[in-house]
Amino acid sequence: MSTHVSRTHPHLDEARQRLENARSSRLAQLQALDELDETGRTTDDHLLSAQRTAMRGVLREIEEAFARIENGTYGTCLSCAGPVPAERLEILPYTRHCVACRRRAA
Repeated sequence: MSTHVSRTHPHLDEARQRLENARSSRLAQLQALDELDETGRTTDDHLLSAQRTAMRGVLREIEEAFARIENGTYGTCLSCAGPVPAERLEILPYTRHCVACRRRAA
């Protein structure tokens, strides 16, 4: 299968949509954190900073997943080069690793 065909595969269209939804959700959460910080209603700056950092990390992973779709490696585990199960990609569309490799890394 050519890269062009794989990039237009229906499953990848669904993955793009899930990634778009995840990105929109995370951007809204990041904006809410920023607004909370602006109101001064939080007293735990470290917690707010940690949440922001985590959210930016997820957004970076989402952007990397879009890049993997474009270069034809989406759905391939970055550790073992095996396939990432479709069920895992449905739940966590920006995942980079299969379950077995993720467990080994934890």
